Amino acid sequence: MAIRYKQLCIRCKKNYVSVTSKQRYAVCYECQMKNIDAKVKDPKMKKLLDIPEEYYRKNNFLANIKLNYLRFGKLSEKQIEVFKKVVQQMKKGS
Repeated sequence: MAIRYKQLCIRCKKNYVSVTSKQRYAVCYECQMKNIDAKVKDPKMKKLLDIPEEYYRKNNFLANIKLNYLRFGKLSEKQIEVFKKVVQQMKKGS
């Protein structure tokens, strides 16, 4: 299990972010959402990525997957599969 600690956001230098030693960059939710709020044009991906904002706030992995899609324009099958799995787990936990 990785140790969690808080670190200042590398962009705004105002908010603290809970990170692990495996994470390279500590970016707060507000700074990350500036990049994630872009519109998704592909209907299939729009349906996949249209989850409650709360899920993106609670799970940095989900936010990173959406950011990767917006940056590169596609996701691998494994990324899509794991994204769906994590969303289902979060729905069960809610």
